[in-house]
Amino acid sequence: MNAPHHLRPLLTDCEDITWFRDQPEAARGAAAALGRRIALGEHRTGQLVLAVAELATNTAKHAVDGSLLLRVLRTPDVAGVEVLAVDNGPGMPDVTDALRDGMSTKGTLGIGLGAVQRLADTFAIHSQPGIGTVQLARFWPHPPPEAAKAEPAVAGITRALGGQDVCGDAWAVRADTGEDSAAEPAGDRRRERSDDLSGAPLSWSALTATRPATPRPPSPEPTGVSRRIPLVRAATLGPGRSILVMACDGLGHGPMAALAAQAAVQAFRTGAARSPEQAMEQIHRSLRGTRGAAVAVARIEPDGRVLFCGVGNITAALVTATNRTTLFSHPGIVGHQMSRLRTLENHLPARGALVMHSDGLSERWTAADLAPLLHHPPALIAAGLLRHAGTRRDDASVVIAKGGW
Repeated sequence: MNAPHHLRPLLTDCEDITWFRDQPEAARGAAAALGRRIALGEHRTGQLVLAVAELATNTAKHAVDGSLLLRVLRTPDVAGVEVLAVDNGPGMPDVTDALRDGMSTKGTLGIGLGAVQRLADTFAIHSQPGIGTVQLARFWPHPPPEAAKAEPAVAGITRALGGQDVCGDAWAVRADTGEDSAAEPAGDRRRERSDDLSGAPLSWSALTATRPATPRPPSPEPTGVSRRIPLVRAATLGPGRSILVMACDGLGHGPMAALAAQAAVQAFRTGAARSPEQAMEQIHRSLRGTRGAAVAVARIEPDGRVLFCGVGNITAALVTATNRTTLFSHPGIVGHQMSRLRTLENHLPARGALVMHSDGLSERWTAADLAPLLHHPPALIAAGLLRHAGTRRDDASVVIAKGGW
């Protein structure tokens, strides 16, 4: 029997992702075009444009290293527009005061953040003086479907390397209904693994010409990290509707990296795999002929049990306000060379989050860095972590899963 619709975690897909820096007019035009394209409605599109203008002008005039992200969100039933405004300072000493009517930063359209909050179906803000502000506003057609009123259980954010038009990082999420579909015969999986183990290992530098051939020394682990996580040869899948989350970093950057990432997303979304290992094997076959990628897949069970399988330099961790537990990934390059896969089994703590990100972010963040953000929606957490740990030397991506099960 299917679970009642209101008990299912909301999952969304993202498309038409565009970043703007010091471009209020361009952001307004893009918002208007998105609203028209997804049939948001003339009145609702006007409200979206007004909110984007306030956020973009605020960011351009008064933020430090500010940027604004526009993208389309899709559920099976409806499409909407999500806006994320991110900056590194100066921050707001009193967020409640900033949201009062009549409070608008000098030089903006004058509607104020309080009006943006009222216009949006979802509005969230996190600000710390001297650190910066992250804001999220989401717009659905009115009246929005009941399912769209929930907060997505999983959200990610991607940002291309400066000067690049495409991003070689990607993420995706899909539901597993709990029905055992014939993903592939066990014999095919055994042959696949046997092929993966043959031949000499391939180096990162040989494939990308951008990565050092010698391994980097490991970074010091943040306080609170625990690596005592059981490895299981073949994890048993639990009953009920689960969530599968994938993070992918195509090797290098630019169009060829983006091609590998897109192939991984397509294989993940269309594949019948229920376990992370099966999903990794399907993605591995799909990436042959591309430059390959680092990939991680997590399965979150209804009771919070997490099954994880990763290959390459995707950082994954279970995070609470006081602890960060890092999940181990196997060495290799998906699409070229994988060692025998194993699954990690752990449990998502109450009020915690699963975090996965590419090496476009430094690993040197701690649970304390994320603690002030954990009560916010996953998209705002992802944007906040990207602001804090993003390196700008590579494509970057973060995906966050929390709540909803």
